[in-house]
Amino acid sequence: MSEKFGNNLTVGSIPRHLLIFSVPMLIGNLIYTGYSLVNTIWVGNIVGENGVGAIAVSIPIVLIMFAIVSGLTLAISILVSQYYGAKNYKMVEKVVNNSITITLIIGTFLTFLGIIFSDHFLKLVGTPIDIYAMASGYLKISIAGFPFMFFAFLIISMLRGIGDTVTPMIFMVISIALNAILDPLIIIGVGPFPKLGLNGAAYASLIAQGTAVLLALVYLKHKNHLVIVDPRKFIFDKQLSLLIFKIGMPSVIQQSLVAIGTIFITYYVNQFGPAATDAFGAALRVEQIAVIPAFSLNIAVAALTAQNLGANKPERIKEVFKWGIIYTSIITVLISIFAVSFPEVILSTMGFNRNSASFEIGVTYLRIVGASYILYAIMYVANGIINGAGHTIKTMLISLFSLWVIRVPLAAVLSKTSMGIIGIWVAIVISYGVVMAISLIYYFSGSWKRNVVKTYIQPEPEFE
Repeated sequence: MSEKFGNNLTVGSIPRHLLIFSVPMLIGNLIYTGYSLVNTIWVGNIVGENGVGAIAVSIPIVLIMFAIVSGLTLAISILVSQYYGAKNYKMVEKVVNNSITITLIIGTFLTFLGIIFSDHFLKLVGTPIDIYAMASGYLKISIAGFPFMFFAFLIISMLRGIGDTVTPMIFMVISIALNAILDPLIIIGVGPFPKLGLNGAAYASLIAQGTAVLLALVYLKHKNHLVIVDPRKFIFDKQLSLLIFKIGMPSVIQQSLVAIGTIFITYYVNQFGPAATDAFGAALRVEQIAVIPAFSLNIAVAALTAQNLGANKPERIKEVFKWGIIYTSIITVLISIFAVSFPEVILSTMGFNRNSASFEIGVTYLRIVGASYILYAIMYVANGIINGAGHTIKTMLISLFSLWVIRVPLAAVLSKTSMGIIGIWVAIVISYGVVMAISLIYYFSGSWKRNVVKTYIQPEPEFE
């Protein structure tokens, strides 16, 4: 097997690799997040602010399912990267086929589980009665599309592992374009399409994402790609599966508990009424966009770290860290300036009435939390290196400390003071600062340099 597929990140310019790897992924992630943003804009302008609130209360459970997907696919990406860096293509194919089997089993199980318990969740977070029915329908349809999301993330993670971020971007462009076209047609009911209101937004996303996944599978099969879905090659390797879960489960736990933490924060916000719920939902959508550059660099940094460790070139990682910090700082500061300076423009675009209570709450959120995005961005770079080395349990502990020792308790306390809902925003900012500081301390300690993947599975030699 030659390197006709993927990109070798173990030689050449580090800053160039970071740009070439992260820019297509940045575009792809913006487009993927565009799913929710397009939905929010259409819903806000057609269904109204209550529709935005209904989507907002659904976010935590979607984040839990997202946590499971991204945690396991992170492990898969790390394994693919390290074996690709070591030029062990036989192990790359083994990881691919074993991962598909795991995805099919877990994806199907979680979809049924999510649909069954969705209404219980909405009651748990104290969903206001006037948006409960809308939220219930939207959430069930969104969960039904979970297998498509899982498979999409799996394909993306495997392609990223071999250094290919362009192919996933192309299919994300197709998906979001279809989503943008279908949204108003199904929400309003144009031509042969029924008028489904908020549920139409969920159906549009489901159809668009499913179509993109199917097209990607056909493309990879046609190209006889290194990453290919062939049912005849599906395997279940116990040792490899255990390694995937060992690396991935800390991230699953971390992100799941982060999502549960978001449930608590949502609960505290809901105590201030529907206007606060609507504003918080819109602010979360903006924040999803704001952190995408840092998140993209996080994945790029992890991929470079993993491939270089696989190739026994740990000396290159110091430069990966330096350029990751430089790039993320420049981009994130610009985003923060925009969020803090023009929050009214952002919320107006999402269909919010400038004279409403929710508008004022949203503006305050963006001005306070928006100024702190750089803290989170720097953390992403440090954690990218730690994760790339397979030390996902460390990033899990760092994140959970920030969330459960700092953010959630502090939000509970400050929201009961004269600060009111602003106390919740302040708690979020403080937690960002804490998680950045701890991540940097661990990176500079150098403890991450022990390669977890090589500790558990030594790549088999491959002869061509």
